[in-house]
Amino acid sequence: MPQLNKDATGRLATFGDLLGSAFAGLAAGSAVLLVFETVMWLTGLGEFGESNGWLILILPVWLFVEEFRAEGFGAHRIMVSVLAAGFGVAMGMSVAGVVAGVAPALVSGGSGALTGTVVYCLIWFYGLRWLSHRSG
Repeated sequence: MPQLNKDATGRLATFGDLLGSAFAGLAAGSAVLLVFETVMWLTGLGEFGESNGWLILILPVWLFVEEFRAEGFGAHRIMVSVLAAGFGVAMGMSVAGVVAGVAPALVSGGSGALTGTVVYCLIWFYGLRWLSHRSG
């Protein structure tokens, strides 16, 4: 099993580590949600694909909170996290809205969650390092 690179503060040191960890969380959340959907469908309590695909974000959000806490105090972490969350939600909702016309809620929410995760990772990782470098 590969070891994650962390810096002195406990943050993930490379963009690949952050994105890979977020994707692992998305994959685990997807697996759990698919098992839940299957059980609900087999028991006759619902149609397959009716659950909200945004539920797969639970583990990536946990990762983002831990990254936020590891950054320490400062206005730069708040500014970057708000921007990353805002752009991530906006892009994710846009993609989910486009996909919702042709796919069930599970797929549209999942595609929105995937898009939002990638956008958040990009803005958080590079924005935080850019602001940290600029502030000295």
